[in-house]
Amino acid sequence: MSQVFINVLEGVLSEIDQFNRVWFASDHSTPPSFSYQVNFPRMEFVITGEYINKIEDPEFGLTEVKILPGDILYIPPNSWNKPEWNSDCSVLSLLFGKRQLGFSLVQKRKGEEAFFDVQKYSLQTRTGHALDHILNALNTLAKEKIQHPTGGHLLMALMTYCHGMLLSPESANQGRSEDLYQGVCIYIQENFHRHISRDNIAHHFNVSPNHLSRLFRQQGHMRLADYITWVRLERAKFMLTRYSFRLSEVALRCGFNDVNYFYRVFKSKLGRTPSEFRAIYSDQQRPS
Repeated sequence: MSQVFINVLEGVLSEIDQFNRVWFASDHSTPPSFSYQVNFPRMEFVITGEYINKIEDPEFGLTEVKILPGDILYIPPNSWNKPEWNSDCSVLSLLFGKRQLGFSLVQKRKGEEAFFDVQKYSLQTRTGHALDHILNALNTLAKEKIQHPTGGHLLMALMTYCHGMLLSPESANQGRSEDLYQGVCIYIQENFHRHISRDNIAHHFNVSPNHLSRLFRQQGHMRLADYITWVRLERAKFMLTRYSFRLSEVALRCGFNDVNYFYRVFKSKLGRTPSEFRAIYSDQQRPS
C-alpha cells in the first residue's frame, strides 16, 4: 500500500514547483456541527476536481472556500474544517499524529453518498527530527492574518520530507500488525465523533472483529473499546474548556449519542462530572 502514496507524492512533487494557493484553517470561532477537528496537524492537497470546505481563514474569517487542483489546505492542531463532499474530487491527506504519520487518498463522485475509493496507510513518526520543526513553524505561521509565501515553501518541504519517510521508514522490520494498529488509531482519532464500533472498524480494515480485539490487547495493551472511550473523553475535556457548548452538544460532538451515558462514563473515568470539570477549569483561569 505504501507504493500507492510514494507514486502519488512523486507525481505531485515532479509536476509542481509551488502550490497554486495555500489555505490555513484556524479555531477562533465555534466550529459548526460535523466539522473535522483533531488534536494533531493535517494537510490536504487537491489532485483533481473541486474540494469545497467551510473553514475559519485567518484573513477572511468564517468562509467557504473552493480548493482546486494544486491548492493545499493546512489545519493546525485543534483547528477545524468542514468538507462539503458534494462535487467530484480526489484529495490526498497527510495526518501528523503523535506516534503515527497517516496517509489517505479519497475520491468522491458528485451525487453519490459514499466515497468512490478510499486508500489509507500509516507509519511510525520520527521524533526529534526536521518534521517536528516544520510543523511547529507552520502552526505558528497559521496564526498570522496576512500569509507569507514562506507557508507554501514549508508545506512543500513537509510533503517532500513525508515522501522520504515513505521511501525509508524508521522501522524496516515493522510488521503488518504494527501497521494495522497505527492505522486503526489514526482512524479512531479522525472519526471519534461518528458511530464507530469494533465491527465497523474491522470491516473498514478488512479484518475480523476478533483479530482487531487481539491486536489492541497485544499492541496497545488495552481494549479497543477503552481506546475509543479515551479518545472521546480527551476531546470532551478540550471542548468543555474551549467552548460554551451545552453538555448534550459536547456529548454528541464526541460520539456519545446518550448524554446520560456520557455523564456516567466521564465521572467513572475522570472522577468528576463534566459540569464539575468545567467549573474547576473556569476557577483555575480566574485571576487570583
